[in-house]
Amino acid sequence: MVDQQKTFITKEGLKKIEEELFELKTVKRKEIADRIREAKELGDLSENAEYTEAKDEQAITETRILDLEQKIKNAQVITHKKNKHIVQVGSTVTVIGTLKTEATYTLVGSSEANPSKNFISNESPLGKAFLGKKTGDTAVVQTPRGEMSYQIKSIE
Repeated sequence: MVDQQKTFITKEGLKKIEEELFELKTVKRKEIADRIREAKELGDLSENAEYTEAKDEQAITETRILDLEQKIKNAQVITHKKNKHIVQVGSTVTVIGTLKTEATYTLVGSSEANPSKNFISNESPLGKAFLGKKTGDTAVVQTPRGEMSYQIKSIE
């Protein structure tokens, strides 16, 4: 099996993944096993919707467990050095966009990205444009609507 590339993740993000994995392995697996056992007691499995549904949920849960275990295996915890001079993974950046609108983004690894909460991946076009920039620099990003520029106002 080919070893996957390391995935950047914050300490908090890794903790969330570990908590979800623990919950799935200790609570969810038991709940599903109980549902399967109860459904088997109902008789004919070929026409037992409860059994089929529980088995489907079991497959989804086991896939999620494998996915989380892989994420943990490939996780590289971000050791953010609180450099307020250069944008790096873990930085929170306030920018002024082309339309003179201000926005704040936090650069995270791809597994933690959540654009609706302004957590952007270091691998995204915007994240790549911000990396290595300093306060006052301009980051330029190609979008479907054309070129957008963002002036770095502050870095935390």
